Amino acid sequence: MTKDNIKHYLIMAGSTSHMLRGDKILKDEGVETSLVPAPAEYGTVCATAIKVKIEDRNRAEKILRQNNISIEGIYPDKTQKLAGLVTKLMDSVISEEFIKVLKKIENGEELGFEDIVLLLKTERRVEKEALYHAADRMRREIVGDVVDIRGAVEFSNYCRKDCKYCGIRRSLSDLARYRMTEDEIMEVVHQLHEIGIKTVILQSGEDLRWTPEKISSLIRRVKKETSMNITLSIGERPREEYELYRKLGANNFLLKIETTNRKLFKFIHPDDDFDHRVQCSKWLKQLGYLNGSGSIIGLPGQRVEDIARDILFFKDMGINMIGIGPFVPAKGTPFEGYPKGSIEMTLKAVAVTRIVCKRVFIPATTALASLDPDGQTKALKAGANTIMLINTPAKYRYNYQIYSDKNMVDLKSAFKAVKEAGRKMPPYLKIDKMTKET
Repeated sequence: MTKDNIKHYLIMAGSTSHMLRGDKILKDEGVETSLVPAPAEYGTVCATAIKVKIEDRNRAEKILRQNNISIEGIYPDKTQKLAGLVTKLMDSVISEEFIKVLKKIENGEELGFEDIVLLLKTERRVEKEALYHAADRMRREIVGDVVDIRGAVEFSNYCRKDCKYCGIRRSLSDLARYRMTEDEIMEVVHQLHEIGIKTVILQSGEDLRWTPEKISSLIRRVKKETSMNITLSIGERPREEYELYRKLGANNFLLKIETTNRKLFKFIHPDDDFDHRVQCSKWLKQLGYLNGSGSIIGLPGQRVEDIARDILFFKDMGINMIGIGPFVPAKGTPFEGYPKGSIEMTLKAVAVTRIVCKRVFIPATTALASLDPDGQTKALKAGANTIMLINTPAKYRYNYQIYSDKNMVDLKSAFKAVKEAGRKMPPYLKIDKMTKET
């Protein structure tokens, strides 16, 4: 590879705390950065790398070393080529247009809107198999075979918003509402820590009774008692709140856009504003969070072109974690009577997102597992590399039904999906304890 081919460098820090602190320091110094999954081949201690432009490489290293940030290595961000994709299909009945897009992927070229639409619309079995194969190879060569396992605690189902598809929307008067106490949450956090899980996802409706003071107290306890990474998923909050939680040690934030079609966004979110949702995502990125978003496939009125624009939004926004799941109607909501989203279209969206966005975390979503017992296995084979466990206590979990008939993914089902997909469980999990639990 010549120097002219290199546009970015990846800086691997010695630990997650050094990586996050280093990223903030660089941003404060005016260096443009993004946080991305670290390449598997570099064997870094830290699962996430700091991505900088080639012209900022030397300056970034100097700033980090001056601030005593441990650097494990600095590597070129290679253009990912997938040799042999087209040759393998030469004897197959396949469209010329599909071959052209596949050649772009093979050569490491960027895909445009029309290319993405074509891949999403493909119906031929051989073409779909080629798409999933390309995405799986991209995943393997960029982030490796290990599936990251994270644990979620849904600590409150109170919500101020009235989204039309959601099973915890404000207007559901017959829903049994709950708020877990800090001690109840910490009991689950310790259980996750005991089996080796590194990241806990603290998720709730937009419950303003969980004040900044209460959330801050919870973050402090998680960090002090376990040192686990924290993903927050608590909705739209003021920038100063996001900044406070980041300073206290929150690592990641999940705030799904769900659709980038403004009219559709307004239709499903009657009391939300699209531009404000995007602004929240920009704040999170500026503050140094690993920034999560995602889309729902099969929303009423959604078109394939909308899904293609969603994928380009994730790329342009530099989203780190992208959750893509099928629409599943929730009982008692205005969308209860609409059909479920397509599993096949969801898998194609996962695959295309991996190909377009490349170095990102993509979950095999719970929604897929809820519609298809093998949904998570299929997603892992189509480019996904993360599974989120549902660890909400049994007495609460069935009242946190954003959609109906939710599959409560546990270690046993995650282990099954990983094994069937020919992937690897993460080395940090304590297998003996995991076996006992399952």
